[in-house]
Amino acid sequence: MALADTERAASGCGDPGSPSPFSEIIELNVGGQVYVTRHKTLVAVPDSLLWTMFSKRSPKELARDSKGRFFLDRDGFLFRYILDYLRDLNLVLPDYFPEKSRLQREADFFLLRELSKRLSPRSGYITVGYRGSYTIGRDIQTDAKFRRVARITVCGKTSLAKEVFGDTLNESRDPDRPPERYTSRYYLKYNFLEQAFDKLTETGFHMVACSSTGTCAYTSNDPTEDKIWTSYTEYVFCRE
Repeated sequence: MALADTERAASGCGDPGSPSPFSEIIELNVGGQVYVTRHKTLVAVPDSLLWTMFSKRSPKELARDSKGRFFLDRDGFLFRYILDYLRDLNLVLPDYFPEKSRLQREADFFLLRELSKRLSPRSGYITVGYRGSYTIGRDIQTDAKFRRVARITVCGKTSLAKEVFGDTLNESRDPDRPPERYTSRYYLKYNFLEQAFDKLTETGFHMVACSSTGTCAYTSNDPTEDKIWTSYTEYVFCRE
């Protein structure tokens, strides 16, 4: 997924005409990960944190590790995407990138406002449904006997479904569907509704509606046998 940006690169740093105190090639230690890049890359976005560090400060003012590399106490894995963005102001992420919210946090920290805006969660709806069955005994006052949920289905835009459920989403019934298309054929590889609800909550969704129907699937004239009922329930979640 390409995230094009409109931020302009800085043409220089410090006072016009004055040489930079930094070398052309910069070594960084970001959370234990070592990166080597050009000075002009780090100052590509005016008023960002890296621009301030490497254009408004001197090398002596910046923290270094034991080997003299400039040290940043941030997520070393995600910094690769920050650096890619700074190189040409265009970021390419893997499809259905699961760390988008954490990368947005890094963009906020480095004051890359336009990048943060592009990484903001997209709004939309996801519907989670399941079919279940239960039995009701002769004494209606006794507890109903519920059977295990057989399958949890997921309906909505493909990109949102994959963002929320990742590799727990079974796509075998609807493979290779484009990200912006809708589907009602996905289901989850587990059968715990609470686990699905946790995933939706963690990614900013909240429940807005639910509905349920039940029908008697089996009944016997024998008064000693239990009636078997089937039900279908849907929960609608929204992220604004």
